[in-house]
Amino acid sequence: MLIAGALVAATSLFAKALGLPTASGAGLHPLQITAGRFVFAWFALALVLCGRPTIRPAFHNVHWRWHIFRVLCGWSGITCMFAAVNYMPVAEATAISFLSPLLTMLLSVLLLGEHLTARKLLAAAMALCGAALILQPDASGLQPAGIMALGSAVLMGIEAIFIKRLSDAEPGMQILFVSNSIGMIIALAAASFVFTAPTGLQWLGLIALGTIMVTGQAFFIQSMKRGEASFVMPAFYSVLLFAALYDLAIFGVVPSSVAIAGSVLIVAAALLLAVKGSNNKPIDKL
Repeated sequence: MLIAGALVAATSLFAKALGLPTASGAGLHPLQITAGRFVFAWFALALVLCGRPTIRPAFHNVHWRWHIFRVLCGWSGITCMFAAVNYMPVAEATAISFLSPLLTMLLSVLLLGEHLTARKLLAAAMALCGAALILQPDASGLQPAGIMALGSAVLMGIEAIFIKRLSDAEPGMQILFVSNSIGMIIALAAASFVFTAPTGLQWLGLIALGTIMVTGQAFFIQSMKRGEASFVMPAFYSVLLFAALYDLAIFGVVPSSVAIAGSVLIVAAALLLAVKGSNNKPIDKL
């Protein structure tokens, strides 16, 4: 889950860069960035399946309704997130959007019948405090960018429940391919209304975005397969730390001492979960 967090943070960085104006014109629309994410993720998956026939899904027992709901939530959540990072620091937008594990934990209890132990609650509370320190919420949280990031959190929290259900019922590669195929169709249809021709560098950014995102998805799904949603999701808060580091390295945004303290809390929460999860069963191969 920590690797998935690092990769997802990288996608936010690419989305921000793609949305910024260039010397040759305006940046790409969030809907077009999301379409690039799905299209090139699909091609990356197709290449993997062509090169490794043994892992090709048989497409047995496909839960189409779960896939469609999962993709609608994921596509909407990603688009909101990509829009938010154009108007606020990556770390702050990520901090708001990744309040979603709290919603996932609640839904996993109500819908999946999972149990919340004191250890899980402690880790989640530590992570939430860390997120609050990084974000330092105030009245600006009611601005459109903050609302978009909050909407992303709600949508991704719901999506995680569908991922958990799918990961218990279908092979990981089948989930990835079916969901990305549906997502590509939806994203391309939406992007057709705002399409502008990308520059060469923007094409490279879109390719990298899709490839990194699908790799992060693979790690995320395997994490969900090996443990309860309420157990693995809080560790995903580590994406905030990676987002802050990327923001510093690429855009020169220096985190404050309060933001650093929040990052320490997030890492501590992730380590607490990692120690607890050391006896989990091994990850199944995709």
